[in-house]
Amino acid sequence: MGKEIPVVLGGFGENCKVMLAKTIAEIHKMETKHVNELINRNIKRFKNEIDILDLGVVLNDTGLKELGFTQQAINSYKGLRAKGQGGNIYLLSERGYAKIIKIMDTDLAWDIHDQLMDEYFHLREEKQQMQSMSMEDIIIYQMQQSKMMKEQLEQTQTVAIEAKATAEQATKQMEIVKDAMLLDHDSWRKDCNNIINKVAKERGGTKEAYQQVRDEVYNILQQRAGASLKTRVINKQDRMRREGISKSKVDKVSQIDVIAEDKRLKEIYIAVVKEMAIKYGVA
Repeated sequence: MGKEIPVVLGGFGENCKVMLAKTIAEIHKMETKHVNELINRNIKRFKNEIDILDLGVVLNDTGLKELGFTQQAINSYKGLRAKGQGGNIYLLSERGYAKIIKIMDTDLAWDIHDQLMDEYFHLREEKQQMQSMSMEDIIIYQMQQSKMMKEQLEQTQTVAIEAKATAEQATKQMEIVKDAMLLDHDSWRKDCNNIINKVAKERGGTKEAYQQVRDEVYNILQQRAGASLKTRVINKQDRMRREGISKSKVDKVSQIDVIAEDKRLKEIYIAVVKEMAIKYGVA
């Protein structure tokens, strides 16, 4: 935040970072006496030697001077204390600082609290750990960090590749859907037959596979239309015989012929073939 904060350790445990009420006041743009007043008004909330220490009680003049207090300031604190007007020199632990922020309870106070947690109380913990490690430990640590970073990079690359493959598959699927939707109604018999051939190829490419796909399309059509194609073929052949049409032509009548004669059956047939194209990814 652009301020030099003196690092003070100890008071509540070995190497525990602490902060003077004077420093807190400077950071929060307050007077020290106002920070002291907040603590004194809520003193029951603060546990002595856990949240706060009054250095004016536990340290002599020499100790206070080592913390940067002038003799004039020390005398002033003593005078206020003698008059019962405060004169506290509070030192706060991380927990004590969190409590004073809760009492302030302003957006600015909480923002500053978050920054101090990150940049003062918890900063350089890893550096301190490194300083206590041997050279061998440091090399092992660095290798472990390098391995972890490599694994994270590989995981990121894998996710990226999978995402690309998924996107490409989605694009391909959309193209298939688009092509299926654009089946030409003028050449519907040829287009549908091409799709059925491609589906049959996906299912083995044998003559039996082709017949199975064709039968599957017809069965779905009959279920949706509530009609029997074979019955319609027989009826059409009977009509042709009565009309005197040659036996060779009568014998050639197929289910696709009766579908072609009925607009509703044709629409259902085309829809079923489109669905199959999308299902098998062909068009």
